[in-house]
Amino acid sequence: MASSLPSRAPFAENPATSRGRKVAEAPSRTRTDFARDRDRIIHASAFRRLKEKTQVFVAHEGDHFRTRLTHSLEVAQIARSLATALGLDADLAETIALAHDLGHPPFGHAGEDELQVQMQGYGGFDHNVQTFRVVTRLERRYPGFDGLNLTWETLEGVIKHNGPVIDQLAKPSWSAISEFDAQYALRLDTWASAEAQVAALADDIAYNNHDVDDGVAAGLFNLDELAEVPLIGPHVQSARADYPGLEPGILRLEAVRRMIGAMVDDVLAETGRRAAAGKVRSPEDVRLLGHALVAFSREMIEELAQLRAFLMERMYRHWKVNRTRSQARRMLAEMFQLFMAEPDVLPAEWGARCLGRDEAGRARVVCDYIAGMTDRYAIAEHKNLFHLDVLS
Repeated sequence: MASSLPSRAPFAENPATSRGRKVAEAPSRTRTDFARDRDRIIHASAFRRLKEKTQVFVAHEGDHFRTRLTHSLEVAQIARSLATALGLDADLAETIALAHDLGHPPFGHAGEDELQVQMQGYGGFDHNVQTFRVVTRLERRYPGFDGLNLTWETLEGVIKHNGPVIDQLAKPSWSAISEFDAQYALRLDTWASAEAQVAALADDIAYNNHDVDDGVAAGLFNLDELAEVPLIGPHVQSARADYPGLEPGILRLEAVRRMIGAMVDDVLAETGRRAAAGKVRSPEDVRLLGHALVAFSREMIEELAQLRAFLMERMYRHWKVNRTRSQARRMLAEMFQLFMAEPDVLPAEWGARCLGRDEAGRARVVCDYIAGMTDRYAIAEHKNLFHLDVLS
């Protein structure tokens, strides 16, 4: 017999009582406001470009590894499942999950690191802020406003799914948030909704699991080595015991599947404990709780730290990954410096945005252009700009 779904939690967000949108719009005839937000994100140009943006491995290195798009879809699936199990609004949790990486530049963290260097003195760069700028300003699809005009609850979740951000506002890279908040306050000193917190935990669950999967698939480490690593190790061992002689590829997937299940179960149990201990009865209680409602247990956090230490040593700092990071940073640095010196070589639309701007304003346009690139486009653009053979 199919299991029954939990009733709506008293602290779940309700689209019928949403705080609305910065620019008022007539409601959809067929969708809740949160479902409409989700659909706008899926149709956004920035979302489509995630298909060729790096997660760990550069997109051209193989089509079996995760990209930002496949990662975002996995995060959204886990977020929706968690939200449903907790009695939360699954559309809102899924929406925030789908949006959370829209501001990432090409080449993953290497790209972000290099844009931070190039934007020193020009207001800085932060991928979370860039995500917010994408959905509030850079996407241009509607006649009545720039951005996607998302609901207050979605915008709140996009910028503070990891917790209050009031202490970030002094950073130059967060000036766009300060400016927006002055016009449309997002209560940056409180926690976000439970749905936003679900999206943040789903991100942690997804990337830790798929980085294990991709790392083995890439040959950076093997299942025997993982068997000794906390969190993933017991699942490798139990899968081997349950299925003796199972081929390594299926064994890897089964172990990862079990680790996802264990992490999801841990979040559900810890969140239930915190909701009861904090007597959380409304969305406002969630925002004012003083700490995260949706969270891992202390034991899970400790095991996750050990797994991440393993991945840092064996994957993120592997010489092959370091080599790609080095190449990526050089490409972005050279393009940034060229566009700053010669803005007339930018595509016409982007060159026009530079007109009449001071140096800092021009740098922001250049940064937006580069941040929006896919890995493949960045490689091609660099070649067009710096290799004369493409002109022959």
